[in-house]
Amino acid sequence: IRCWSNIPFITMPLSRAHGKSFAHRSELKHAKRIVVKLGSAVVTRGDECGLALGRLASIVEQVSMLQNQGREMMIVTSGAVAFGKQRLRHEILLSQSVRQALHSGQSQLKDMAIPVLEARACAAAGQSGLMALYEAMFTQYSICAAQILVTNLDFHDEQKRRNLNGTLHELLRMNIVPIINTNDAVVPPPEPNSDLQGVNVISVKDNDSLAARLAVEMKTDLLIVLSDVEGLFDSPPGSDDAKLIDIFYPGDQQSVTFGTKSRVGMGGMEAKVKAALWALQGGTSVVIANGTHPKISGHVITDIVEGKKVGTFFSEVKPAGPTVEQQGEMARAGGRTLAALQPEQRAEIIYRLADLLTDQREEILLANKKDLEDAENKGRLALPLLKRLSLSTSKLNSLAIGLRQIAASSQDSVGRVIRRTRVAKDLDLEQVTVPIGVLLVIFESRPDCLPQVSALAIASGNGLLLKGGKEAAYSNQILHHLTQEALSIHGVKDAVQLVNTREEVEDLCRLDKLIDLIIPRGSSQLVRNIQKAAKGIPVMGHSEGICHVYVDTDASVEKVTRIIRDSKCEYPAACNALETLLIHRDLLRTPLFDQIIDMLRVEQVKIHAGPKFASYLTFSPSEVKSLRTEYGDLECCIEVVDSVQEAVEHIHKYGSSHTDVIITENEKTAEFFLQHVDSACVFWNASTRFSDGYRFGLGAEVGISTSRIHARGPVGIEGLLTTKWLLRGDNHVVSDFSEHGSMKYLHESLPLPQRNTN
Repeated sequence: IRCWSNIPFITMPLSRAHGKSFAHRSELKHAKRIVVKLGSAVVTRGDECGLALGRLASIVEQVSMLQNQGREMMIVTSGAVAFGKQRLRHEILLSQSVRQALHSGQSQLKDMAIPVLEARACAAAGQSGLMALYEAMFTQYSICAAQILVTNLDFHDEQKRRNLNGTLHELLRMNIVPIINTNDAVVPPPEPNSDLQGVNVISVKDNDSLAARLAVEMKTDLLIVLSDVEGLFDSPPGSDDAKLIDIFYPGDQQSVTFGTKSRVGMGGMEAKVKAALWALQGGTSVVIANGTHPKISGHVITDIVEGKKVGTFFSEVKPAGPTVEQQGEMARAGGRTLAALQPEQRAEIIYRLADLLTDQREEILLANKKDLEDAENKGRLALPLLKRLSLSTSKLNSLAIGLRQIAASSQDSVGRVIRRTRVAKDLDLEQVTVPIGVLLVIFESRPDCLPQVSALAIASGNGLLLKGGKEAAYSNQILHHLTQEALSIHGVKDAVQLVNTREEVEDLCRLDKLIDLIIPRGSSQLVRNIQKAAKGIPVMGHSEGICHVYVDTDASVEKVTRIIRDSKCEYPAACNALETLLIHRDLLRTPLFDQIIDMLRVEQVKIHAGPKFASYLTFSPSEVKSLRTEYGDLECCIEVVDSVQEAVEHIHKYGSSHTDVIITENEKTAEFFLQHVDSACVFWNASTRFSDGYRFGLGAEVGISTSRIHARGPVGIEGLLTTKWLLRGDNHVVSDFSEHGSMKYLHESLPLPQRNTN
């Protein structure tokens, strides 16, 4: 047990044989021994005189947290020169009769000349203060720190090298954080040509090379190099076309242009890359990241160790396929080509995919069988999720029918004129439908989702990135292969991409330059996580499907049990299944109520009593823990209400704005319910299970949206389109429409072109 911020917790079991660097970011969480290199730009203030105390405190907090998890942390730090410069300037000002200047006014103080300070003297004056600051900060987390000053000779003299190695190992054994710096008070100026000299030798001429040498010497798992840039770019940061390189491989140096070095410190990005590659050769993984950005510096180190997509990761293993960034660009380009096709061509692709689903039925079911066997052997999926994972001949036939509906209804989806206005003479304005751009659809345990979503993206001319759950890997792979085969008939194979890399969902949600809309399909927890992680990208969907059925006093006996049974028992894992049954108080202890309870018992539905329902019973079922629960199984809550008005209020308070139903023969009561319930789907005398794109005649859906912006309810082709404005003029300028101009606005509505209804 360790303590951090006075909270005890169990340390992580960490072990790894050193000798080979990690191949993927996701493996960084297994790093046991970590070196954090703090560049001068990270440690010092913007005026290069004094330390950035807030950033330093945040870094110490993160290092302490990792140390208290059982990792062995080391820090290679800059900052002694800057701290010393601050102290020496203060001393020089005082020695130049500043005391007198303080009495006579601040203007004289500002005008006093300060000589150029020699770096070694600054380092000598700053080392003790810098270390005292580190000690004070680490003490807050009950961690001891120790200072070690080194020079190049300490690595080249065998005895000194062994002594340094032994000292560091002993400190780590005692759970002490070593803080290492070059001894700038005595170190000679760096030689211009003394750089990397093979695998076994690196000259310590700055803290980048020191950190690399130390990392290899101590057989560390991970070296984190923090600077004032986000990482490594394919061209100088700040230039228009500069792109952050997510993963850098040995041999990629030719594709990189290095900019100038940071505002302070000895090394530039080129020095960092050379040091990083040297450490990588020695078996240490490396990440170069920004330690100064105010939005991420408070968690940059922990994010890197957790495997999140931060900075540039150096890897010796090059993936066989494209990166997710490249896939995003391919989907963008492919989507634009897809949108430019004739409607008949897009429909032809979807018809072909529908045929492939039935023609290749045996191969699809064989792949799905592998997924099911893996899931059952590992025991990682609950029964409702196993049902979602399972494909069958009937499911594939239904999919094919749905896809053909999409193809038939997509003839005029893209480029349809929805408004025409004559702004002025010979100046006509049109509003037309266009694709949203690139969609990212993330789905769990639902391989049938892949062809549905692909068909909708094709029909609407959108590029598509698909991220499926690993539990459906085999099924997704063959379904994506068939999708690309169908796309190939018109040369747009790249428009639909399946993300097979190890990218975490949170990392995908940060690709705001590549993705225009995220659509999650899965558990409420998945949707909430994506909504939280998505920064700058809209998310379409619903986090929960808490659907209600209200049984009114005027309900038909014949209809009630049929609708409730279908809503709850037909597919209890679906998001449109009944979760809460609201019963009018006057129906308690009536034959209708008894029929409802008997039917639920026969169907083996576990009943949870709401607070009011429980109060009416002597012996009641288990009282519900929360009225806002999505069971996703053969379970439901029963609650009592006094009126349709109270039913509406209950739904607004505890519902999720998904689908809600009233069962009644009173038309006035039904209309009140339909008009007042603020949900995406509101039904009268019909099962909640009708809330579905296929059943609505949309062919399929990418999901059900409960948001109030853009699409709502089952989202088909229309929900994947946006609009743009086309203005056709003839030498028109705004100044002609001024008070004394020659033109006048007409703003006349024009008839729309005839829609193709075939």
